[in-house]
Amino acid sequence: MATLGGKKEELLNVKITSKAHVKPNKQIGRQECQLTTFDLPYLAFYYNQKLLFYKGGDFEGMVKKLKEGLEVVLEEFYQLAGKLGRDEDGVFRVEYDDEMEGVEVSEAVAEEISLADLTDAASTDRLKELVPYNGILNFEGLHRPLLAVQLTKLRDGLAIGCAFNHAILDGTSTWHFMSSWAEICNGSHNISVPPFLDRSKSRNTRVKLNLPESTDPMANPAKPNGDAKAGPQLREKVFKFSESAIDKIKSTINANPPSDGSKPFSTFQSLSVHIWRHVTHARKLKPEDYTVFTVFADCRKRVDPPVPDNYFGNCIQAIFTVTAAGLLTANPPDFGAATIQKAIDAHNAKVIDERNKEWENAPKIFQFKDAGINCVAVGSSPRFKVYDVDFGWGKPESVRSGSNNRFDGMVYLYQGKSGGRSIDAEITLESGTMEVLEEDKEFLMEA
Repeated sequence: MATLGGKKEELLNVKITSKAHVKPNKQIGRQECQLTTFDLPYLAFYYNQKLLFYKGGDFEGMVKKLKEGLEVVLEEFYQLAGKLGRDEDGVFRVEYDDEMEGVEVSEAVAEEISLADLTDAASTDRLKELVPYNGILNFEGLHRPLLAVQLTKLRDGLAIGCAFNHAILDGTSTWHFMSSWAEICNGSHNISVPPFLDRSKSRNTRVKLNLPESTDPMANPAKPNGDAKAGPQLREKVFKFSESAIDKIKSTINANPPSDGSKPFSTFQSLSVHIWRHVTHARKLKPEDYTVFTVFADCRKRVDPPVPDNYFGNCIQAIFTVTAAGLLTANPPDFGAATIQKAIDAHNAKVIDERNKEWENAPKIFQFKDAGINCVAVGSSPRFKVYDVDFGWGKPESVRSGSNNRFDGMVYLYQGKSGGRSIDAEITLESGTMEVLEEDKEFLMEA
């Protein structure tokens, strides 16, 4: 028996009932697009997974609408219907032609399971069967679709599980695609903001990579279902911060404005340092132990010249901040917030260019441990309007990340379902650390 939402339930027992491929509605011809320095380091991450739950009883009608909408939206986002390839020099690129299979779409049933069981589930491990491509590395896009979708019929609704190849797009592009798909399903003949597909505008440097395709370069010793041999067990939990809790966190951190005249701390910086400090405390680190805060920042407006907001691809870089655990937890929260703010503000076009050149001179595939020791690493953004993704049957009941690309300290921030300034934080930690955090009333804003 598995526990879902605090209730004992049967295992999901999801049954795949059909598998098909969806292609753009029109002929596009042969298209090639070289991956850039912003894309290439993610080739050995796993596919990026998103899961959305909706109420509704007409599963067949919903699936029909989703597939028809996908055919239309892929006319603009055709790269997602392609494959990875290499040119004659071994440089990776996205390739598309009209003979390719397209996006993989599976239909499945789990009619014993209700939305409430799943939207309350604390761990994505319970949701694995609802999202395709668990444990699939991005470079497998050489022979797999770059987008896979699973549509699962639930007792009282629908689960849409998506796996995107992270080597070809980041979170901004992911949610641009999802909102465009929903727009078409809602009756629009054209999407309001087509993707900008010319990657050469962000970086046009040819870098050849040799990947160890027979091994897993992202192997992580700590597995969600780890045993003694696999390393510490990881747990995930969604912590929901209401609008009033966010406002309280932000006002507390901004209570003593810095004397140097620097700007107030943002909502993101305030919540980030709140999580960083309390996770560091829960880890019971020694005062002299280093702890790292990492954020994957959107560089679209930071590069020179800037690229459009609708740039399709990866345009993110990791920004690192490091301090001693004792300094972080003993000082007021504005100490940590200031270190995050300074690091983010300093990440300008010159720094981005230098980082890219450094990587191009010595290409390195990113691994989880690169996020830093004792890290808190934030991906996703509460600015993404995930609860506006309405395909014609209302807003999602819940939006979650899948189980891929998780490690000790990984945090995904999402807009809260209640809207406004509310934020949901999906946090992955070693189980012992998570137990401490769950009892931390100050962290939970219950004090």
